[in-house]
Amino acid sequence: MVSKSRTDVLLGIGAGVAAAGLATVGAVAADRLWRDRKQAEALGTEEDFSVLPDETRVVVADDGVPLHVEINEPADWDGSGPTVILCHGFTLDLRCWVYQRRALIEAGHRVVVWDLRGHGNSGEGDTEAYNIEQLGVDLSRIIRDVAPEGDLILGGHSMGGMTIMALAEAEPGLFRDRVLGVALISTSAGGLHRITWGLGSLLGGAVNRVGPSVLKGVSPHQELVDSLLRGGRELREFFVARGSFASPVSLAVVRLTADMIFGTPLTVMSAYSHTLEDHDKREALANMVGQEVLVFNGDKDALTSAVHSTEIVEAIPGAEHVFVKDAGHIIMLEYPDLLASELLQLIGRGERCRGQQPREVPARGGSRHTVTDLSKRRRDLQARPRQRRSRQGA
Repeated sequence: MVSKSRTDVLLGIGAGVAAAGLATVGAVAADRLWRDRKQAEALGTEEDFSVLPDETRVVVADDGVPLHVEINEPADWDGSGPTVILCHGFTLDLRCWVYQRRALIEAGHRVVVWDLRGHGNSGEGDTEAYNIEQLGVDLSRIIRDVAPEGDLILGGHSMGGMTIMALAEAEPGLFRDRVLGVALISTSAGGLHRITWGLGSLLGGAVNRVGPSVLKGVSPHQELVDSLLRGGRELREFFVARGSFASPVSLAVVRLTADMIFGTPLTVMSAYSHTLEDHDKREALANMVGQEVLVFNGDKDALTSAVHSTEIVEAIPGAEHVFVKDAGHIIMLEYPDLLASELLQLIGRGERCRGQQPREVPARGGSRHTVTDLSKRRRDLQARPRQRRSRQGA
């Protein structure tokens, strides 16, 4: 229980931070906040993000943590096609795959999505079990439970991509024998201390140094933090949009992203912070040579920039690197159709290579295809509000 004096101090700090944030927005970015919100509203305020699974399972991890898994399977599926397993990133949950999941189901694929431990509807574990290696073990358990036989396509965003790397490190034989393709989306094989959060090397380095300690300090006070955040929903959504996306998205998508991020317990965020900093699976990338590999990320990703994706591509000969213009970190919600198309192409390439021993890898190692989504750009322009002229005497 938090003492009254401690609560008063925390409330005072929270109020001060909120006031400072509002003052900054008011003095520096009022017009930007107004325009961004109006454009987000024009792109849509309501959307149904639900996908009805054909089957829901609880897979119990090796340490007893219940993992929430949802499966969609075509009515005529006979096991000959690959099972597609998607792993979400840090502070998200399986809802982030809504668009790609629908596209894959419509194309007739068996699709499995799951919530990482501590996220979404999965259970929480002991603090020491929040690490990338354990996530790889969790993924292995899910594969044994929901896809014990047959070919696999594995896709992971951010920490989900790291989870796949941990599995590749632990079980190279699985990748050699069953994995047809891997999608590594807005992720890194190591060196996350280089993240600048879009603040430059000096400020970004300071955030990396003190961030975990600050998070650990506030994590026991979840209810207090939640109450402070509820009072500034518009400001919270503004910063979520700025930190997650590099181009306009609908207000519905912003709210979904905010719900996932702020729905993740602070204790879970704090427990994972050190494993992200220590993450290094660059050697494990060698175990993906021979599969079709898609590396997909945005040019304005403040968390896993092109430096990280380029390192992955250079370590995996034949990897396909799709580099999206004007895209941020939560790219599956920002450019959903583009990613869905690339995943379908990855599956097609993987199926064509099935049975080749060793598989023939096309000679396109290290190549980058920079993509501009012109249809999205046109939609964004059409939804752009006119700048207010009230302060210009109009």
